[in-house]
Amino acid sequence: MAGVVELTYYPVKGCAGTSAGEVMLTPAGLAYDRVFMVVGEDGVGRTQRRDPRLALVRPSVGDGGARLTLRGPGVETLELRTDTVSARRKVEMFGNIHQGIDQGDAVAGWLSDVLRAPSRLVRVPPEHERVTGGRTPGTSAYADSCALHVLSRASLDLLNRKLAGHGLPPLPMNRFRPNIVIDGWEDPHTEDRAHHIRIGDTELGYAKLAIRCAVTMVEQGTGAKAGPEPLRTLAGYRRAAEGGVAFGTKYAVLRTGQLAVGDTVDVTSWGRSEL
Repeated sequence: MAGVVELTYYPVKGCAGTSAGEVMLTPAGLAYDRVFMVVGEDGVGRTQRRDPRLALVRPSVGDGGARLTLRGPGVETLELRTDTVSARRKVEMFGNIHQGIDQGDAVAGWLSDVLRAPSRLVRVPPEHERVTGGRTPGTSAYADSCALHVLSRASLDLLNRKLAGHGLPPLPMNRFRPNIVIDGWEDPHTEDRAHHIRIGDTELGYAKLAIRCAVTMVEQGTGAKAGPEPLRTLAGYRRAAEGGVAFGTKYAVLRTGQLAVGDTVDVTSWGRSEL
């Protein structure tokens, strides 16, 4: 029987994740997932593709989202109250324009020191409306695309067997930054074909395959780029029809509710893989 074995949300896009035993699933994904984003002076969002040191920033959320705490190497811990009322500003993410609320000079200075580049922190406004694409439309905050990224242990186990065949060490799950990790599926990449999933009272609808990028080559514990793996090995067996390599699946939220590690995963509708 398949079940949830890991739940992780990422309060600040591109930064370290927060593991949870249980968490609320909202229309935009796990509560507090990617509600903040680091931007440059030009308002363009930073990601680990160009700023791998983001992985060194460890955020945590408190007081129902009203407080954000940031920890990083060689700097004092910073706590700030979340600003949801100040003036909105334009921010850019992958060429698309969104709105953000600047969180002030103190956190901007802190992030600039850690990332070694002028940076500011913005929060998604409460009125944020974003429609994400794929087979099942949905919404998300500052996630790359859809609300949820789901990956199975069987898929990672297969990749690690292939890496071992090349004399390479295994990779941890956090290299791929999923929100939900599922165990109990015997076949790797079962998530490709699970088009409607029920977990507890929640329901997820398949949106699209997760096309992987250079972030998978960043060691999440050190912020160091370690390429060309895993992209080189994945390219040997996971090339997607639309281009790139696929590993994991993106889902939209069909029904909100509470999620917990240990919840049973029921697939109520299957489909063909789009690989």
